[in-house]
Amino acid sequence: MHRSRVYAVLIDAPHAEAARAAAFWSAALGVPAEADPEHPQFVGLHGALHGLVTAVQAVDDAPRFHLDFETDDVEAETARLLALGATEVARWLDCRILRVPGGHLVCVLPVESPPEVFDAQARTWP
Repeated sequence: MHRSRVYAVLIDAPHAEAARAAAFWSAALGVPAEADPEHPQFVGLHGALHGLVTAVQAVDDAPRFHLDFETDDVEAETARLLALGATEVARWLDCRILRVPGGHLVCVLPVESPPEVFDAQARTWP
């Protein structure tokens, strides 16, 4: 058995538009835009969606939204989503990037939340 939960909503914007997108979403949602010094492709929108990390991500692709799933077993969660019809399209660090039916992307990554948040909100899967 393993556990997982939706951890983040990412607003993907092409590199050339990412700064403008971050400024727009910051103003539209009424939250500060904060650059991530460790991962400069991300600009956090802290407090935008209660209980979820929300950020603008600069990408080399078309604009879109995607979800990040955090899990205590990346391989098991990836296998679960693949069995539901997703396909793996890439890997980045410990993250698995999947395309799900309908064409959207999701990422599966190790737990990032504080343990008490993950324990309270994660679902258990066989």
